[in-house]
Amino acid sequence: MKLVQVALLLLAPVLTSCSKLYYPVDCSSIHQKDKSLPSGVYTIYPIGPTSAVQVYCDMKSIGGQWTVIQRRMDGSVNFYRPWDQYKMGFGNAAGEYWLGLENIHQLTRQRKYELLVDMEDFKGVKVFARYSLFSIEAECDGYALHVSGFTNGGAGDSLTLHNRQKFSTFDKDQDKWNGNCARSFLGGFWYNACHTANPNGVYRWGADKTLYAIGVEWRHWKGYNYSLKAISMKIRPVL
Repeated sequence: MKLVQVALLLLAPVLTSCSKLYYPVDCSSIHQKDKSLPSGVYTIYPIGPTSAVQVYCDMKSIGGQWTVIQRRMDGSVNFYRPWDQYKMGFGNAAGEYWLGLENIHQLTRQRKYELLVDMEDFKGVKVFARYSLFSIEAECDGYALHVSGFTNGGAGDSLTLHNRQKFSTFDKDQDKWNGNCARSFLGGFWYNACHTANPNGVYRWGADKTLYAIGVEWRHWKGYNYSLKAISMKIRPVL
């Protein structure tokens, strides 16, 4: 009898609690719960309790609430990776990482999202490109990109060429070129035939003409022979 009583006492908080477990879908959900939280690494749940994934939340830029889906900053992570890794995600949310195509799809199929692309050169100059609508389709449709509504923050528009393109990696060629863009430009992206943006290319140090267009590039800002110091792609629900 005493064991039963002890067990009931231990279970009492669970049985009587009316509080609900909190599973934030994205950084906007986290911000809405507590608007005082700073930028940093948080856990989100794109499709419920079993889908926990760490992300970096930008709570400052243009009103904050941004969920970072891609970030390059120091070359510490190799982005020349196969399809399965781009699908599931890789890297470290505290540094360089890719959130994963499936996670991005699950987020953007539920609500309308906008996209902010922040970038910096090796002289410390910072610019951005902003798009009012951003989403990607399911894997069966090649995780095709939909992006529109460009606003110039000094970077120019290097992403519209990639609109409606399927995602390609060196082992899954879905671009419109007769070759393999991912192999030729050493990244994974929504290549067309081939690119004006290559944020997942090889991390290099600024101006370098030795190998054409393989760096972390945004053509309409720095051209094909300058690899950026930093670039991040981040999304939030249309407010």
